[in-house]
Order: sequence, then C-alpha cells, then structure tokens
Amino acid sequence: MLQLSGSFLNKPVLSLRSGGTIAWAISPIINPNNLKIEGFYCNDASAKRQEVLLYQDIRELSRQGFIVNDHDALSLPHDLVRLKQILDLHFELIKKPVVTVSKQKIGKVSDYAVETDTMYVQKLYISRSILKSLASGSLSIDRSQIVEITNSRIIISDLLQGEPSPATASFA
Repeated sequence: MLQLSGSFLNKPVLSLRSGGTIAWAISPIINPNNLKIEGFYCNDASAKRQEVLLYQDIRELSRQGFIVNDHDALSLPHDLVRLKQILDLHFELIKKPVVTVSKQKIGKVSDYAVETDTMYVQKLYISRSILKSLASGSLSIDRSQIVEITNSRIIISDLLQGEPSPATASFA
C-alpha cells in the first residue's frame, strides 16, 4: 500500500513490552542510491536524545504509530556502522530540485509516496513554478523515470511534449 511521506512524520513509536510510547519518529533516513527508507530518526521519550529506528525492527505500521517489540529496537546513530555513509549524507528528498536529462527545470519535490511493504519510494510529487502550474498543474514522477540522484538535484528522463501525433492526418 502506498502512503504519503507525511503519514510517517511525528508518529509515536509504541512498545509491545511496555505498552506505551518510547519515542517519536521525526524524519526518515532515505538511501539516495535506491530510494529506500532505511529507518527513522526518533526522539527518545525517556533518554531525551536522538536515536534511530531501523525499518526491519518495526513489527507493524499502524495509524497509532510504529509498533516495535521494546526499547531495544532503538539504536544510537554511531552504533550503526553499516548505515554510517547514509547517515552522514543527511539526504532530504523534500524540496530537492528536479530536472530532465536535457536540463529542463521541472520543479521541486513537494511530497513522495512510499510502498509500506518494502519502504521504497515509488512516486515523487513535484511542485512547479506558478506559471507552469497554471498551465499544466502539478506533476507526479514514477521511480522508473528517475535517471540519477545527486546531492543537489534529481535527474529524470525527458517528459513527453505535446507534439501532434503522426496518425492524425486530415482528409479532404
């Protein structure tokens, strides 16, 4: 099932063992190499520090929040050696500029949809300049259209232009 990015922000992390809130998820950790959400930065409710909740430690995603076994599901960022490079990037998808391969400016990422079973970003929603949005509205980009992701922008394949189809010939 697809869910928008906002449904993951400011959610409580609930422990099955204690039956209460152990942390609050504040932002996702996105791997820019494959657009997978690897985990979430969380504010620990008891220790008052920032910790990481890995996606594989989440038992269930519910409307109430992220359900985990217990407080041991949270890790300190410096303990996650395999994710060190991704954590050091501080990659943010929202407000990232989007351009085509032919260097046409499309807009900026305003939201994205995540497949909750795999935690891969499937769609990017692009906000465009006022003039472009009046002419053609907002735009959604599928992950298959993404060519490259850099620290400064997202490059997508060229969009189809409104060219006349060769099949529409006029008959006299």
